[in-house]
Amino acid sequence: MHRCSSLELIHADPWLLALAKPSGLLCQPGLGPELADSLLSRAQRRWPEVRLVHRLDRDTSGLILLARDAETHRRLSIAFAERRVRKTYLAWVAGVPAGRGGVIDLPLARVATRPPRYGVVPVAGGGKPSLTRWRLLRPGQCASLLLLQPQTGRSHQLRVHLAALGHPVLGDSLYGDGAAAPRLQLHAAGLRFRHPVSGDVLRLRSGCPLAAADPLN
Repeated sequence: MHRCSSLELIHADPWLLALAKPSGLLCQPGLGPELADSLLSRAQRRWPEVRLVHRLDRDTSGLILLARDAETHRRLSIAFAERRVRKTYLAWVAGVPAGRGGVIDLPLARVATRPPRYGVVPVAGGGKPSLTRWRLLRPGQCASLLLLQPQTGRSHQLRVHLAALGHPVLGDSLYGDGAAAPRLQLHAAGLRFRHPVSGDVLRLRSGCPLAAADPLN
């Protein structure tokens, strides 16, 4: 693994890169000089040709894929759209969910614009089908570490689903108690997909920067 402008390089080949984004960094530049710093702008200092394949929320850390040419970008974008990329997240959430795991099947839609906010909305009212699988990894006294596998890719999906379950992600100022942790306790830890050129299965992992123990104890 190598460092590039404080970004951890997880994988590199002639067609794609995988970088580990820190919490608090935008995936791409926003409007205005105060939002110019981003994972993409940092990466392009070394690899000017790269383009984002997908995105994470600013305060979510973890794996991001970048394509090094237009055709690779097209193929990877299709793989994400067709749900052929297995995504794995880790999250510390408030409380202890009932059971060892399960599925959250709740349709989601945008419910506010400034700031953008999403909520559970019936399909008849415009909600889009959204599915998240979860598994309890480590229960604590006041918080639990979960493994999450979103089966769909809606904006804020994991954060909204967990809040709807009654166990918001710690440090989430939009859907939970932002003061419960120094940062959003959500990390994109793994990606599994077929390489768009070789066809080999890539299993990428990013070391988890979240607290090793119950952050509320």
